[in-house]
Amino acid sequence: MKVKPLGDRILVQRLEEDGVKKGGIIIPDTAKEKPMQAKVIEVGPGKRNEDGKLIPLEVKKGDTVLIGKYAGNEVTVNDKEYLILREEDVLAVVS
Repeated sequence: MKVKPLGDRILVQRLEEDGVKKGGIIIPDTAKEKPMQAKVIEVGPGKRNEDGKLIPLEVKKGDTVLIGKYAGNEVTVNDKEYLILREEDVLAVVS
């Protein structure tokens, strides 16, 4: 199954963080915070302005982005977890 976001929405997959902190302490899965970095899997066509003109998105497929901890809606497709969120929920593009 393929998912194509609509409008100014993007489909991202959270990037897993390493489970070991600097002091060598291993953090169990139940105590981990949600990762804030994600990879853009698919993007929608863009947002329309008041005149009906299509404004393309700034992020593109393959970008690594910073997102809020609780941003977007979680969806599961083919046993993989993704987030669908609006472009305005993206905090920054990591380069």
